[in-house]
Amino acid sequence: MRHFLFLILITSAVFVNFDANANKDTPAISEFTKDMTSQQGFFDFYHDQQSGKIYLQVPLEATAFIFQTSLPWGLGSNDIGLDRGQLGQTQLASFHVEGDKALLMAHNTQFRASSRNQAERDSVNEAFADSALHGFEIIARDQQAVLIDYTPYLLSDVHGVSERLKATEQGDFKSVAERSVIYPKRSKAFVDNTELEAKVTFVGSGTGRFVRQVAADSDALTLHLHHSFIRLPDNGYQTREFHPNSGFWAQTFIDYSAPLGSDIKTKVIPRHRLSKKDPIASRSEPREPIVYYLDPGAPEPVKTALLEGARWWSEAFEAIGYDNAFQVKTLPDDADPMDIRYNVIQWVHRATRGWSYGSSVIDPRTGEIIKGHVTLGSLRVRQDMKIAEGLLGPFDEPNQAELKQTIEAMALARIRQLSAHEIGHTLGIAHNFAASTQDRASVMDYPHPLVTLTTDGKLSLQDAYDIGLGPWDQQVIAYGYSDYAGMPSQSEQLARILQQNKELGLEFISDRDARPAAGAHPTAHLWDNGSDPVTELQRVLTVRQHVLDSFNQGQLKANQPLSDLQEVLVPMYLLHRYQTEAAVKWLGGVHYRYYMNDSAPNDYQMVSSSDQQRALKQLLKTLQPEVLQLPQSVQQLMVPLAYGSNDNRERFKGRTGLIPDPVSWAASAADFSLQLMFNSARLNRLQQQHNADSNVPSAAALYNQVAATVLESWQQAPTDSLRQRIVTTAFNAMVTATSAEQLAPEVHLALRSSLQTQQTKLADHNSSFAKQLAVQLKHFLNEDQWPASYQPQPLPPGSPI
Repeated sequence: MRHFLFLILITSAVFVNFDANANKDTPAISEFTKDMTSQQGFFDFYHDQQSGKIYLQVPLEATAFIFQTSLPWGLGSNDIGLDRGQLGQTQLASFHVEGDKALLMAHNTQFRASSRNQAERDSVNEAFADSALHGFEIIARDQQAVLIDYTPYLLSDVHGVSERLKATEQGDFKSVAERSVIYPKRSKAFVDNTELEAKVTFVGSGTGRFVRQVAADSDALTLHLHHSFIRLPDNGYQTREFHPNSGFWAQTFIDYSAPLGSDIKTKVIPRHRLSKKDPIASRSEPREPIVYYLDPGAPEPVKTALLEGARWWSEAFEAIGYDNAFQVKTLPDDADPMDIRYNVIQWVHRATRGWSYGSSVIDPRTGEIIKGHVTLGSLRVRQDMKIAEGLLGPFDEPNQAELKQTIEAMALARIRQLSAHEIGHTLGIAHNFAASTQDRASVMDYPHPLVTLTTDGKLSLQDAYDIGLGPWDQQVIAYGYSDYAGMPSQSEQLARILQQNKELGLEFISDRDARPAAGAHPTAHLWDNGSDPVTELQRVLTVRQHVLDSFNQGQLKANQPLSDLQEVLVPMYLLHRYQTEAAVKWLGGVHYRYYMNDSAPNDYQMVSSSDQQRALKQLLKTLQPEVLQLPQSVQQLMVPLAYGSNDNRERFKGRTGLIPDPVSWAASAADFSLQLMFNSARLNRLQQQHNADSNVPSAAALYNQVAATVLESWQQAPTDSLRQRIVTTAFNAMVTATSAEQLAPEVHLALRSSLQTQQTKLADHNSSFAKQLAVQLKHFLNEDQWPASYQPQPLPPGSPI
């Protein structure tokens, strides 16, 4: 013991002497900062206006906080993705002061121990690496704190801008301090947070077309980078367990102190802190409401629509016994959108239309949402307007004012939905892509405008988008935000809500199952309508044909170049694209849900053979020339670009130079359907399902039916270019699919056999076109090489709408 105490005394003496030496040449903080502007708050900081530097006061005792970076001023390119208001990484951090240096440490929260045993917690902390984000020289000090020059780090690339530019092939860039300055206007300190911002310039060779599209000088990109230091929330927050059917995202960490026999993987849902003032009362005001603030830069009438859609969520909180728990206001003019104290809905401009996002600053320890941050792309509403114009024109009729009002009403209805949808994400809620087949049960699906034909043969958008939350949204909020203080077991209450979902017939299927081209779930789709995707595809094809038959230059407003009409035509011609994606999932489709080990998965079964045959019948219609050929009256209006207009991604690509190419457009649309039908996973599933039920079309039978469909249509007019192109497109797709690496070997052999049969038939045909196609197929079957160097042009982008 005496030896141990001696070691302590010696060690203490060393540290005292070390600190004394460190203090000898280091000025006091008050002396060093006497001529600087100071901001007092969570972290005090000082602005030296003469040198343009920021000095941050750091306590000697390491205090954990949340460190958040963001991008207040963006680049403006959807393709690059560096948007205004974009949040960076959220980290649990602290400053570690040692000698004449301070380290900004990011702590590893992925692996932890919840035990009260400090040694047990230390064993985990010491097993997984933390990260020193930056090292700072100590400039001044006093007994409780040190002063560091934060400027170099504030002017550095904390957001990964250079990496993003390189990853998107826009050039090699580096942040340059000589062209960067702090931004005092947005650098402030408050009681629970300190906000610092800088104007940072990235210099490099801007060779990429996207960066050249948006920057004043593509070799020098000046953006704003923001740092937030956030006081850790108190211990009053109660976590809530994740369930696969809850509708929430999961915050996951590994707890090595979990009891033996328990899962070390812990999952909680992300959610805002919310509790009743009176937890016993059936209705109560919240202790602190959830308040969102709308960007005042949103123009009218969009601004009002955004506010209305955002406020839909108040219905769900009222349904669980809260009064005024969810509020939406306009952001004050002097407020900083990046300030951690504000949940914000930002109206963000880009050069081209793109996705909107619902992001959050989340306490990595608990899953508590500290700040919701919504990014709404401003061009989405204009795309909706364009779709409505294509559907409802012409503009040359006497009722122009009424027509414009209807078009605007549809676009604003979509904006209300979008506002509610993205806020839902910032409340912790995931997509539910099965909701559209359940009478539009949730705003967390991707809605397609419901276009109907009236009895007098006119198009109607009266019910284009639903109004308000759906029953699924109400149930999700009940799971995540009900106040169970003083009530029986929270787990029992949550289980009751999940049981209610079943009783209400509410299904939940999210991104992983709905987005892939290989998707098999028959009800989980994006941008679809109707309870039966196949019946809806048939209906949409009818609506589409009506639109194309009546399409004329009146769909353009007066004094526009006629060449602009193609951009209005594109979403009309491709009106069926999303419903095609939905219907194709019935081929090789499988009914399932997210099962728990509390009952047998009796509803886990393949889509019936009759439904699969019905789906295939409708899908084959999307390959028929009668569907794909533009009316001659419309083709006549597809003129070359007017002088002063530029080609863009919203137009079709072709093979005829500057002259529009409807034949290639048809091929692109046909190939879209073919690639979905011939997806490797789908073909593999079809083969296995056919083995279980011979009435399900096998992979080879699918090939045979596609070949029969396109060849039968071609034989009606063998020299017609469009019909020939559809045939070559179909066989090109079959050959490509047969060569896919993910194709099962037995399916590969079956498909080669199908192609052999088709090759023989084509070789016996007296048409030179058929014989040449047979030669190409024979070469492929003999040499495993497809001599036709042909790929259909890609479709213009669809999502998002």
